[in-house]
Parts: sequence; structure tokens; C-alpha cells
Amino acid sequence: MSSAGSRTDRLRQLETFVAVATRGGLTAAAKVEGVAPAVVGRRLDALEERLGVKLLIRTTRRVSLTHEGSAFLEDCQRVLVELANAEASVSAGRVKASGHLRVTAPAGFGRRHVAPLVPRFHALHPEVTISLNLSDRVIDVAGENFDCAVRVGDLPDSSLISMRLADNRRRCVATPEFLRQHGRPQHPSDLARFNCLTLSSDASQTRGWAFRVPRAAQGRDHERGHADAHRDDAGQPGGDHEVIHLKPTGPLDCSDGQVLHDWCLAGLGIAWRSTWEVEAEIDAGLLVPVLDEFAAPPNGIYAVFPQRKHLPLRVRLWLDFLKSEYGRPDYWGGTIAPASRRAMPPAPSTTIHRKRA
Repeated sequence: MSSAGSRTDRLRQLETFVAVATRGGLTAAAKVEGVAPAVVGRRLDALEERLGVKLLIRTTRRVSLTHEGSAFLEDCQRVLVELANAEASVSAGRVKASGHLRVTAPAGFGRRHVAPLVPRFHALHPEVTISLNLSDRVIDVAGENFDCAVRVGDLPDSSLISMRLADNRRRCVATPEFLRQHGRPQHPSDLARFNCLTLSSDASQTRGWAFRVPRAAQGRDHERGHADAHRDDAGQPGGDHEVIHLKPTGPLDCSDGQVLHDWCLAGLGIAWRSTWEVEAEIDAGLLVPVLDEFAAPPNGIYAVFPQRKHLPLRVRLWLDFLKSEYGRPDYWGGTIAPASRRAMPPAPSTTIHRKRA
């Protein structure tokens, strides 16, 4: 086989792997690619044999990604998007971006880190008009005709393409006065004794507050009577630590994160907030971080967009603009790492489900 043919086969294998992972199975991927499921299976077998790792666990009922497969999926998506962008850039030549760009983002993050970038992007591309939607509701990007969504945290299973822009860390914080009056928790399970400011049950943060603890300490949560502690099934097996989720309680909760932030600044309790939201107050001494030694590994800040073979130029330029801005070393003040410089643990094994309409 020629080297050119070999490179073509490798590209097809990557495309097939992404299709299977995002579509949820071999049959669905085969329909998209216009081939028989057996062909899809052979491509996956060849890819795994060439790499020497197992990427997918295939059963008759579902397809699951291995640790290596989860990490490889993100890299494959990025490579395929960049390849499509490179080809489109050559085809576009000197054509200017134009048309209407529809973007959505979470309200709090969007106000601070998306809205300020929109006028700057428009100044660079004046023939592009832009609508920015800020909402904490999980928007159906394809169904509601958005070109791009910026999302913070773990992504739900979906057929959307994601591009990781930066890491997102969360920290427990309280005012100095609150800690003087009530003491400082020494272990995550100590939060059961403190007033904690939490999102209400109808908000999106359903899993609770995440912490990384030594495995030997897991039983201590139950000894201390914290019934809401549970192990993250996606934790890394066999390691010295694991991620647990707690659901602290307190006399106040709210569905709006900004309100929790304000209550925390008023000294009403301990809150679990993203670094992009509280780092300025920490630097100013208005808030004090606690339990940092138990902080869970970071999740991500992503741009997600519908699968399209050829993205419009305005969308490609917007994605490049976000990645460039969030990737600047000085953008986050050193508190959030750009995706290109992150040091991440191996991705957990993930079951892929096809997104419901």
C-alpha cells in the first residue's frame, strides 16, 4: 500500500472513531458515513491495532470509551476541525467573513468573559452581526439554531463537537469574618457542620461539590455522619485518591450563582465557586479559600458547535478568536490554565449516549 493510501486510511479511521463515539454506536456511524457496519468495525479494529490501545468497549447494547479513548476523542475532534478549517481557509482565499453569528453562554461567565469579547470580534470583522444569548438553561444548540455555545464544566453526552478552551477550577471560599466566628473546615466532611451556600435542587449543579480525597479516608465521611457523600464512579481506579461529591446544606440556597456569590461576600456561609468568579475577591482579601488541598481536578471551559462538514467562515474565526484570547498567559491572571498548557489526569471511562432531540 502506498504511503498516500496509508495516510488516507488513517484519516478515515479517525473520522470513523469520532463518528462512533459521538453517534453512540457502529450502526449510526455507518449510516452517516454511507458504509456497512462491518466496514466501521474493521476501521476501528485497525485503528486500535495501530495504536496498540483499546479505545472503545463494544457490547451489543452500548459503546463505552476507555480512559485512553476519552482523551483520544478530544484530540481527534480538534485535529479534524483544524484540518477542515485549514482547507476552508485556502478555499476562502481573501473572502471576508459576513453574515449573522448566534452565540450562547452561561449568564455569569458570559457577562465576564464572553460579552467583552463580542465587540472586539465585531471590530475585527465588521461585516459579521452578532447575537449573544446569556442563559443558565442548557441550550439546544442545533435545535435552536445557535452557531456556538460556550459551556463551563462537564459536558453532557451529545452529538455536538467540543473544543476545550481552558481549564476551570472550583474553590470553597468564605469571608475572613465568617471563618473567625465559625472556624475553618479541615476536611470536606466537616462541611456538614457549617452553613453552606448551595444551588437549589432545580439548578444544574445536581452532583454536589467535588473533592479529591485519599482513598483510605473514604470511610471517614460516613463515620462523621455525612450521608450525602458518595464516590465518583468516574474516579480513577487503583490510585491513591478518588473524587467524592458532597451535598452540603444550609439555611439558604438559590438557583442563581451570582446571588450565592453575593451572600458569600456578605459573610453568610461557605460557597463553592469557580476561580474566574472569586479570584479577584481572594486577591483583595475579601474571601479566603478553604479546603484547597482537597480540590478536585479541573473540568473545562468549552466551545461547542453542531457537526458540520464545512463551518461558515464567521464561526471558524469566532472559535479561533476565543481560543486565542483564552489561551493568552495573562488572560486569566494565572488562575485558569489554557487548554494548550493544561496538565490533566487521564480521562475517565465514559459511556456515550446519543443526544435526544
